[in-house]
Amino acid sequence: MSDVTKQMELILRGAVEIIQPSELEAKLTRALKEGRPLRVKAGFDPTAPDLHLGHTVLIHKLKHFQDLGHQVIFLIGDFTGMIGDPTGVSETRVALTKEKVAENAKTYERQIFKILDPAKTTVEFNSRWMGAMRAEELIQVAAHYNVARMLEREDFHTRYHEQKPISIHEFLYPLIQGYDSVALKADVELGGTDQKFNLLVGRDLQRDFGQEPQVVVTMPLLEGTDGVRKMSKSLGNYIALEDKPEDMFGKLMSISDALMLRYYEFLTTQDLKQVKAMHPMEAKQALAQQIVARYHGDQAATRARDAFQHTFRQREFPAEPDARVSLTPTDVADPHAPAIALVDLIARTKLVTSKSEGRRLIVQGGVEVDEQKQTDPNSLLPLHPGRQYRLRIGRRKFALVEFRPG
Repeated sequence: MSDVTKQMELILRGAVEIIQPSELEAKLTRALKEGRPLRVKAGFDPTAPDLHLGHTVLIHKLKHFQDLGHQVIFLIGDFTGMIGDPTGVSETRVALTKEKVAENAKTYERQIFKILDPAKTTVEFNSRWMGAMRAEELIQVAAHYNVARMLEREDFHTRYHEQKPISIHEFLYPLIQGYDSVALKADVELGGTDQKFNLLVGRDLQRDFGQEPQVVVTMPLLEGTDGVRKMSKSLGNYIALEDKPEDMFGKLMSISDALMLRYYEFLTTQDLKQVKAMHPMEAKQALAQQIVARYHGDQAATRARDAFQHTFRQREFPAEPDARVSLTPTDVADPHAPAIALVDLIARTKLVTSKSEGRRLIVQGGVEVDEQKQTDPNSLLPLHPGRQYRLRIGRRKFALVEFRPG
């Protein structure tokens, strides 16, 4: 294990909050002195068969701890998965069957070892201790927390005041997640920012059970390919670890430049200063190749990059576009700050049958301005005198737009 300062530097990379930093430094110092690695835990409920890059923010932070010489525990919540995490939902989740949870859990074990070292990773299932727990013991665990504290959770609080039902078994979820830390004697637990309440329950229960409370490290929720909402399979903005190499590469190339930097920060250990010094297109292709190689191998990543570059060359803006649009101050509402609604501009090209079609194309990601995908149908395009704007509308339609001040 390296010295505490170097360890803290890597652990802090990308982290949102550490509760408490002084406790973490003390644990790291003691671990070095005693030659005992910290027990670092992160839990994942197998509610769906595929992991996506959003999940890997935590897995990469586990890898950081692993690279620093600590013991990593990948906890599969096969017991809590049958309850369903109530975090961030407005109504009770539909409980999964034991068989479905077990089926999903198998795919998790296969996918995580594309990042973690299997020889240095402990895979645990919380059914090991929860399945054997007697009703009397569960009641004793439940006695360590009260309803008032549970209702401090934002989602429970909101549902309670909106008179939406909260099932008793939902209260068990944060309680069991907290007890997992007791059962595993965790020194550190990682989780997304939305898991903070559950992680703190673990600290409270460990104190009650005579253990030193775990340090909590919260990580950001990674935005999906739309650049707005957190990555989620249900929202369709996800990049699955088992996507085909070409699909994974293409999805990564579709993200914005700003989001690309976040992906570099949370999914790699590359120096961000070096990334910012690169041309955005080159940086994005390097990121896509690196991530595809991680999950599919170097050869597949090279083939995916070559395929993308071949397709990109075919999609280059043509010398003679399908439409040319010339705008003047009379075409804008405010000549002092000229701008035009993107939907209106697309309609002016006459490459769509209606504004409704243009709006639909924007929402579906089928419109680019100067090679930047546009997804907001209500956006305005600022206009600068003499500048030309290259529009791609759909797959094969191109328009050149110019604003003339007079």
